[in-house]
Parts: sequence; C-alpha cells; structure tokens
Amino acid sequence: MSLFAKLSTYDDRSARLAGIGLMLLSIFMFSFGDALGKFMVATYSVGQLLWLRACAALLVLLPMVWKQRKEFFSLERPWLQLLRVTLSTLEVAAFFLATVYLPLADVITYYLAGPIFVTALSGTVLGEHIGWRRWTAILVGFCGVLIALRPSAQTISWPAMIALGGSLSFAVLMLITRSLRSTPDIVLATSQFGGTFVLGAVMSPFGWVTPTAGSLVAFAAAGIISVAALLCVNRSLKLAPASVVVPYQYSMIVWAVIFGFVVFGDVPSPATIIGAAVIIGAGLYIFIREQRLGREQPAVNPPA
Repeated sequence: MSLFAKLSTYDDRSARLAGIGLMLLSIFMFSFGDALGKFMVATYSVGQLLWLRACAALLVLLPMVWKQRKEFFSLERPWLQLLRVTLSTLEVAAFFLATVYLPLADVITYYLAGPIFVTALSGTVLGEHIGWRRWTAILVGFCGVLIALRPSAQTISWPAMIALGGSLSFAVLMLITRSLRSTPDIVLATSQFGGTFVLGAVMSPFGWVTPTAGSLVAFAAAGIISVAALLCVNRSLKLAPASVVVPYQYSMIVWAVIFGFVVFGDVPSPATIIGAAVIIGAGLYIFIREQRLGREQPAVNPPA
C-alpha cells in the first residue's frame, strides 16, 4: 500500500472516529437537555420552557442566521416548510408535556419508535416500496411499543397518548425533512426554534411563574445545549457516513434511564426496558435494510 493510500485510510478512520465521538456527545447533550427540561417543568409551565429555551437558542443562532440570511429568502415549497415547523413545534411541546407526568425513559422509548413509523408511513406518503422483511420489522417494532405502553384500561393514560402522538408527529416531521433535504441546515434549525418561540410566547402568560436568576440560567442552558447538540449531529454526519454514526443515537435510552434514576429517582419498569430493546432492535434492522437498498434514512434527532 502506498504512503498516500495509508494516509487516506488513516484520515478516513480518524474522521469516522471523530464522527462517532461527536454523535455520542450530541446524544449526551440532548439527553441532559431533556432531563433539565423535565426538571424545569416541575416548577414552570411548558410554555415558559419552550419560550425561554427558544430565546436562548435563537440568540446563539443569530450570528449564523445573519451570515446566511440570503438562504431564508428563497425557500422551496413554503407551505411544506410551514407544515414542518408546525409539526416540529407540536411534537416538542408534546415531549415536554409528557415528561411532566411520565418517567423520562418512558417518553424516550416512545420517541425511539420514530424511524419505525417513518418506514411504515413512507409506503403511503412517499410511495416507496416496502418489502416483507421491513414490514416484519415494523410489526415487531409496534409490538415493542405495545410492550412499553402496556395497554389496558388501567395503564392507558393521556400522558402516554400525548407522548405517542408526539412520536407520530416526529415521524411525519422526518418524512417532510427528507423531502426538503435541499433546504440549508441553518434554515431548518432556526425555523424549528422559531416555532417553539411563537408557541411558547402564546402559552407563557397562562400559569406564568416569575423565574429566579438561577432558573433563567437553567432555561438559557437548555437552549444553548440544544443548539450545541444539533450542531454536533450535523458535523458528525459530515465527517462519517450515516450508517456508521446513526445507530449510536439509540444510546439516548441509556442516558434517559441514568438521568431518570439519578435526578428523579425513576426506576424503569421491566416492560419499558423490554419494549425499548425490541424497538431498538427493529429500528436497527430497518436502518441497515435502508442502507442496503440505498435509501436515505433520516437521523433520529431528539426534539429541537
């Protein structure tokens, strides 16, 4: 092997390792931000969290928005962009609303089903062919959701339905994002935080609690962490193939269990653990199958 080939191989390996490291770091930050959000909504309303978190995020994004401001004046399919922002705003509101009543690990488990819902919906929404192998994986994934949900007259609750509805909204959001993949990343990210800013501003006056200085720092930290995590995900996908780094996003359930136990004293039920394992297994199979078929599988980004 020539020296150039050796250097190229080394550079490629280094880029992949850096991509994996950034993906793991981003998932940790997303999970920490989710735990911080759940902690804050124990005292403050979901509207306050959405608004103040979005304020901090938009302030951080402002220099990048100004630098790429021309990208915001030539958007493809504006109505589809608006639908995407609406779904993004609703699903992040559903996520934090569900965490008020449910353990963090339970909510994350429902959101892990997002890629499975994407594959199931792509057959009708995008007209993609889905073979029997992936339909089998989809059904297995739904079984995992049912195991975690434990459906019965005693266990079905509105918070669980809100979390599941948020997961479905997240799936449709990913489908729309796939069809808008030529839209610059800065536009996609800024519009998502802009949507939560507007909804938060509308909701905040209802049940407003004047935040302390420490709480304002926590709200700001939640927004800054979300932006940093999003930038790490985007950089990770530029350094390494999606097939290498995306499976590491399932580590979010590990952090959800750890933060849930350490911060809130939540111990996940055996049904949640088993359901999460089934969902992750089905999701990984679908992802590998998508890669073999040469399809683009969207990243499993947590709510922005």
